[in-house]
Amino acid sequence: MDFGLVLQADPPAAEVVELMKTAERVGFTHGWTFDSVVLWQEPFVIYSRILAETSTLTIGPMVTNPLTRDWTVTASLFATLNDMYGQRTVCGIGRGDSAVRVPGGKPATLERLGEAMRVVKELAEGREVEMHGSRVRIPWVREGARLPVWMAGYGPRALELVGRQADGFILQLADPYLTEYMIKAVRASAERAGRDPASITICVAAPAYVCADASEESLAHARNQCRWFGGMVGNHVADLVARYGEHSAAVPEELTEYIRGREGYDYSHHGRADNRSADFVPDEIVDRFCLVGPVEHQQQRLMELRELGVDQFAVYAMHDARESTIAAYGEHIIPMLS
Repeated sequence: MDFGLVLQADPPAAEVVELMKTAERVGFTHGWTFDSVVLWQEPFVIYSRILAETSTLTIGPMVTNPLTRDWTVTASLFATLNDMYGQRTVCGIGRGDSAVRVPGGKPATLERLGEAMRVVKELAEGREVEMHGSRVRIPWVREGARLPVWMAGYGPRALELVGRQADGFILQLADPYLTEYMIKAVRASAERAGRDPASITICVAAPAYVCADASEESLAHARNQCRWFGGMVGNHVADLVARYGEHSAAVPEELTEYIRGREGYDYSHHGRADNRSADFVPDEIVDRFCLVGPVEHQQQRLMELRELGVDQFAVYAMHDARESTIAAYGEHIIPMLS
């Protein structure tokens, strides 16, 4: 199993770079950041620094979207970084949440997302595409260039698109039941499309908070530091409920039931431990969606996820124990599970 570190592009950018360098030193293989350029700094600028100051780390957004940038810009950004630093980027992409909602937009349709994934990958790998009635190709992309495109999603139509088209699947929660459910859906879609299901990389991404002990006091503090994640996931779940209804067989209630107490969302606290818009998220969901507890508990959960077919676990580090959690993963978890 590979391990990734997910950070927000908070200023100062030098701190993000240093944390990524630390992550590489202790065994993380991937570095990810949010891509929401109103709430945080422009990530692709920071990626150049991270790549320049590391040697093996693969870098990408978790996740970009088809609306913030023109697709030619997105493709050229990835192609430029790969040309400068070797094939060390991955394009995580989804319909868009804070990046498009904060400026007043709406998430992209799945049809638009699928077309964007195709165009970005083709252009970044040096092939020609048709856009707006013109044939377009980036002429300086070298032969053999590669850009893996990993798609994030939860709903049945999104999972079908992942299996049919994407190189990887990003699942932003670490609940074993839902992980198994969604991996099966992705692999079934891949089979229907005539693809090898095993060729799709599975990445589970969630907050991890390593506690010194299993006392109720330690666990309560850790849960409160990670509760924001249930609020963030709830934005996507609310879209699914609006589309399919509260008790639809198309979406498991293990994913949707907890948002019944949700009352809107304040993006000014998005991804923050003090996000009061996540107060509706119960402890049970924090425990299911996140990895909260001592090292031994996290090892056990990660072994379970690995058995389900997870290739990478990406640690969201948006809490007051970033450095100690990174260190604990480097010392106790990565050597055991890599």
